[in-house]
Amino acid sequence: MFVDLTVSESDSSHSLPYKMLVLDLDDTLLRDDYSISARNKEMLMKAQALGVKVVLASGRPTPAMLQYAEELKLDVFDSYLISFNGAVVTAMKQNEVIFERSLTMDEVHSIYDYGVENKVHVITYSDKGVISETESEYIDVELGLTGLPLHKVFSFKAEVQTSAVKCILLESPDYLKVLEPKLKAARPDLSIARSKPFFLEVMPKGIDKAASIAFLIDKLGIKQSEVIAVGNAGNDLTMVKFAGLGIWVDNVDPDLRHHADAIVASNNEDGVAEVVEKYILN
Repeated sequence: MFVDLTVSESDSSHSLPYKMLVLDLDDTLLRDDYSISARNKEMLMKAQALGVKVVLASGRPTPAMLQYAEELKLDVFDSYLISFNGAVVTAMKQNEVIFERSLTMDEVHSIYDYGVENKVHVITYSDKGVISETESEYIDVELGLTGLPLHKVFSFKAEVQTSAVKCILLESPDYLKVLEPKLKAARPDLSIARSKPFFLEVMPKGIDKAASIAFLIDKLGIKQSEVIAVGNAGNDLTMVKFAGLGIWVDNVDPDLRHHADAIVASNNEDGVAEVVEKYILN
C-alpha cells in the first residue's frame, strides 16, 4: 500500500469539521490479535495526510504503545500519545513527555492496602516492569498487552518508595463491577475507571483521557467541537463524552452504549476506518 505523505496540512485541514481523531487502542483500533488492520491503517494515513491529528489514547504504558505510533508514522505527522489513561502525554516528533502526573507514594500504598483488604491483585509500574506481590491470569493479560516483565516482590510497599503513574486492581469482572462503585465512594480523591472488565485502573484525581485531550487541544488551538474520540470501555467514557463527536465501536460494554453520539462496526470489523470514511473523508 502506498499513501502519499506529501499533502500539505496548511490549507487542507482548515476546511475539515474535525481536526483531531483520538483512538483507544485495545478492543477499539486494535483487532483481537493486537494488530491494526490494513483498512484501518489506510484510512488513518489518509486522514493524517489531510492534516487531522491522529492521537492514540490508552491505559497502556508508553513503551507498549510505541510500535503502533511508529506504524502510523505519528512522528512524521507531529502527533501525540496519551498513555497510562491520561497521566502521560508524549510528543512523538520530539520524543518528549510534555505532560505527566503521578500518584504519590502514600496514595500508591493506600491503594495497595485497599486491594489487600478487598482481596484483589494490585500492580503498578517501575523501570523494572510490572510490580506485584502476586500472580494471576489477569496480571498475565497485562504482561501480554504491555510486553513488560513481571517483577514479583515480597513486599509491594517496600518496593514502591516513590511516586507511580497509576495502579491497577485486578480480579474477576463480576467482582470488580461490585467493587468499582465502592472504591469510588471511598476514594473521591482519585480517578477510577475500568479499562477491561478485569482491570480497575486508579489514577491521580482529575487525570483521565478527556483531561489530556483538553490539554492537547488547548496547546494546538483546536476546538472541542473539532475532536472525534473513539473507544469501547469505561476508561474511554470521559473522552467520548468530551469530544465534539463521541463514538463507540460495536463491541462496547452494553452498559455504556447510550453515552455516545454514534456506534460503528466492531474492532474486528474496521470500525475506525468507518469513522474516518463517514466523518472525515466525506
